[in-house]
Amino acid sequence: MVVVLGHIDHGKTTLLDQIRKTHVAEKESGGITQHIGAYQIEKGGKKITFLDTPGHEAFSAMRSRGARVADIAILVVDSCEGVQAQTKEVILPIKKAEIPIIVVLNKIDKPEANPEKTKGELSKEGVLVESLGGKVPQVLVSAKTGQGIEDLLELILLVAEMEDFKTDISKSAEGAVIESYLDSQRGPTATLLLTEGIFKKGDILGTPSTFGKIKSLESFRGVPIEKALPSDPIIVVGFENVPKVGEGFKIFPGIEEAKSYLKISEKKAPEVLEISAGQKVLNLILKSDVLGSIEAIEEVLRGLPQEKVILRILKSEVGEVSERDIKLAKGGRAVILGFRVKISKTSKILAERDKIKIMTFEIIYDLVEGVRKFMEKIVEPESVRIEVGKVKVLAIFLAEKNRQIVGGKVTEGEVRRGVQIEIFRGGEGENEELVGKGRLINLQRNKKDIERIPKGEECGILYEGEAKIESGDTLVIYTEERLRPALRPPA
Repeated sequence: MVVVLGHIDHGKTTLLDQIRKTHVAEKESGGITQHIGAYQIEKGGKKITFLDTPGHEAFSAMRSRGARVADIAILVVDSCEGVQAQTKEVILPIKKAEIPIIVVLNKIDKPEANPEKTKGELSKEGVLVESLGGKVPQVLVSAKTGQGIEDLLELILLVAEMEDFKTDISKSAEGAVIESYLDSQRGPTATLLLTEGIFKKGDILGTPSTFGKIKSLESFRGVPIEKALPSDPIIVVGFENVPKVGEGFKIFPGIEEAKSYLKISEKKAPEVLEISAGQKVLNLILKSDVLGSIEAIEEVLRGLPQEKVILRILKSEVGEVSERDIKLAKGGRAVILGFRVKISKTSKILAERDKIKIMTFEIIYDLVEGVRKFMEKIVEPESVRIEVGKVKVLAIFLAEKNRQIVGGKVTEGEVRRGVQIEIFRGGEGENEELVGKGRLINLQRNKKDIERIPKGEECGILYEGEAKIESGDTLVIYTEERLRPALRPPA
């Protein structure tokens, strides 16, 4: 079993396209793999199963899970861009899993490719390839043209032979849940990867979260089969509920034994949110096509800054947006996020009637950006002081009640109508003292009304305020605007 890891857009899915002669990359929304897929080929009479994992940082948990069930890790690196953020990130789960690594230096068909530089960058991350004196084999490929693909497959078989991977088919079947979702027609459905034993249609299996008797067994291509062998990725229908992605499964002699495998989780106390003054709470209901996406989305949402707006997920599950979701959103004053799911006609009508906001997305980037913008929209506007310029008062022409006409020179920025004024007196810089505030009623130059006056020009100002301006004072010209603060970018 081989897991394919690497930074986004470094060519992992295109590489697998060449290997299995299909075109998954063209079918992916935005060209991004958003679920773990399992694919199998035959080379030299031997089967090789590939796990294709997403490269975006949102999927770190999915990538880690992929590395744990694999025998060999292929680290794909763009030989033009070199080692990137997610390249470094995926090296850690590979090392933790303690499985052999094969480095694939991709895109060598491009004139800007620099595999030697990339090898040096990898060595700094503790991945020293054989050509630099290390123990990690590497191969130069072009996933686009197919160059080096056969060399890679031969290398995989060589590493497998050297590692002497074996399993016992006489053992009771077990493995891991790679993906799971709720099929509207077939019910709870899961992609399983068999690691030991022989798996047959009609077997009773259990995971820590659910159990069931297998009604339907298919190959990774969706072709009905009667049994599966170790390393086979299979599609299974028959679970009582949708199993959790990443958990192990086992075969049991009966339903009662399978039920005993369930881990009864302790009921947690309801989450108590500590809300500070000025903070808002955004309640969310998350619906997705598969559990793996829910895990990834929740991970990204937790990473959004929540100093101004706290995110609270009321419910997250697989399946289309239903009438129950609309009712929960109404009671909980929540926004519904749909990821690659449909909305029933009845649900749309109810949502429009009850003014429930439903946001649907095909790509996780867009979902996160949509939530971010919505968070910014509900943040209370803040009063922001914007300094416009400064004026040195040269003369006082008129003073009556709370109004004055003064003459001065613009020393910084500019002066314009509709601004506020702060009066500073005595000394320079930090030694000046704020003696009062007011507002600019009118602005003149050469006894003519004018909209704005730039630095270096003299002007006449009609001022209104309780404090009196004196010759020699510094007037700080500023505005106050009500702005919605943007959320800080993620670290």
